[in-house]
Amino acid sequence: MSEQSQSFFFFYTITIYKSGLHFKLSSEYGIHLKNTQTYNSNGKLLFTGEYLVLEGAKALALPTKFGQDLVVEFIEEPKLYWESYDDKGQIWFHTIFQLPLTNLLAHEKIALTLFQILQQAQKQNPNFLSGKQGFKVKTNLDFPRDWGLGSSSTLINNIAKWSNINAFELLQKTMGGSGYDIACAQNESPILYKLTPSVADTFLKPQVTTINYKPKFSDQLYFVHLNKKQISSKEIQRFKEMQKGKEEAIKTISEITELLVKTTKLDDFEKLIKEHEKLLASVLQRPTVQELLFKDYFGQTKSLGAWGGDFILATGNDDTPKYFKKKGFETVLLYDEMILNTN
Repeated sequence: MSEQSQSFFFFYTITIYKSGLHFKLSSEYGIHLKNTQTYNSNGKLLFTGEYLVLEGAKALALPTKFGQDLVVEFIEEPKLYWESYDDKGQIWFHTIFQLPLTNLLAHEKIALTLFQILQQAQKQNPNFLSGKQGFKVKTNLDFPRDWGLGSSSTLINNIAKWSNINAFELLQKTMGGSGYDIACAQNESPILYKLTPSVADTFLKPQVTTINYKPKFSDQLYFVHLNKKQISSKEIQRFKEMQKGKEEAIKTISEITELLVKTTKLDDFEKLIKEHEKLLASVLQRPTVQELLFKDYFGQTKSLGAWGGDFILATGNDDTPKYFKKKGFETVLLYDEMILNTN
């Protein structure tokens, strides 16, 4: 039978959500395969160990119900078309890269950062973006960009999944950081996170332990957004330049983390996070968020991640949202609205 005599029209679709494949087969004079791959990563909040986790403190980190996905469509043209969408479905960034990745056509800062991440991924996997095939990529956030839940870490983890490489190494060789956010991106429940020296690697090796953590008083825990995004890289650099008080603080913060995950009473929990805040304030030589903004608050507050922005934790009751909204902080979420826990 000749190719022409076998001609027919064929259309079939298979969809597997989250991490799967979406195939569309459409044909005349044969079958042509077009597929898209979707990768998803969770956002993050650092409950304990901020800053000090960079130097070996044990930290409690919580993956969030909010995250980011990356959808890859294969095309024949040897170019990479990139579009990024916010939680409202509005495009906030787009660029085009010529493949293979040799020259940067766009020069804006975001495009340059993305180009460097993709180049590093290619170094870790030389087969990545090396063929004649092209791609259309869309990233989709399901949280506002200024929330600080990990728009960068979820992107890096998704690119690492796409290129089949180590996400921790990709992070260290591009944006830097402790990697707890990558661990959250990869896990579906709270984690204990600690960096340890590694002879084989040039960077500290992460130890990740998933735990079943949901406080009995979780209905009295709130996450409040401070209406601004903190630039983590600047905060990390500032911390690394500090020399005093770190060693003892690392030990104490690790102990607080261990106690916190076992605490069953709100009063004990509040004492621990107050001690945590006081110690970090001493190391960072900065006032706590409660001293700075919420001296009259009836509960206890704690910074999460980089101090000065993003989300804070607040213990409280039904009056808590009213208190913060009266002060102009409109985004107040309960623990169960924010934190992912599938254990």
